[in-house]
Amino acid sequence: MMNKSTDFVASLAKGLRVIEAFQAEKPRLSITDVAQETGLDRATARRCLLTLAELGYADYDGKFFSLTPRILRLGVAALASMPLPQIVQPWLDQLSERVGQSCSVAILEGTEILYVARAAQRRVMSIGLMPGSRLPAFCTSMGRVLLAALPREEAREIIENSDLSPRTPHSLTGISDLMQELDRVRLQGYALVDQEVELGLRSLSVPLLNQRGETVAALNIGLAALQPGAGAVVAEYLDGLLRVQEGLKRVLR
Repeated sequence: MMNKSTDFVASLAKGLRVIEAFQAEKPRLSITDVAQETGLDRATARRCLLTLAELGYADYDGKFFSLTPRILRLGVAALASMPLPQIVQPWLDQLSERVGQSCSVAILEGTEILYVARAAQRRVMSIGLMPGSRLPAFCTSMGRVLLAALPREEAREIIENSDLSPRTPHSLTGISDLMQELDRVRLQGYALVDQEVELGLRSLSVPLLNQRGETVAALNIGLAALQPGAGAVVAEYLDGLLRVQEGLKRVLR
């Protein structure tokens, strides 16, 4: 905890904001783009970008900057210090092999979910998901499981602060509708999302509980929307998710 304002390094904070401006859908950004995304002036954005390029964390072609694989060192170091990914990865691998579908574990961070572990069988989304990837919580099955575990007013506040722009024609975006869906998820113990994140994608999630019964993360199976009805996903995959949930409950603290 900082005790005084001199403990805060403003230049580091600005550099981190510049790094966070790069997203899967925006991998190449100009100085103007970064200034707009971060709210920094162009001169500050330029200095931060050129510093990242000088240190090998970004490439620069004279107009656009893009992050290099070296940036992964920052995220990998953080993930490596977290016991959760190490604990769940073997379970994810086994579940993914058994059901023949991609499986993931995520935690809630603000209005988004943060992927901390993943076992991929095939690519079912247009963007590649991996540990460190983020998606909006309100329209994802793991996000709804995690939001449903919160006190209702806290979950509502997060939804109200979210960008509820629909990602597909199926996306549920009304606050009242989303709160009703969270009530349903809380009651049934799982969340099913049918093509709300991306057309052609369904996902089914359950909470991961620790030994005290507290939700510490969410586990999901993601698959192509090939079955005639979304309900078939629950019938086919929920038992497998619940078995992993029960097994991990004995080891998560």
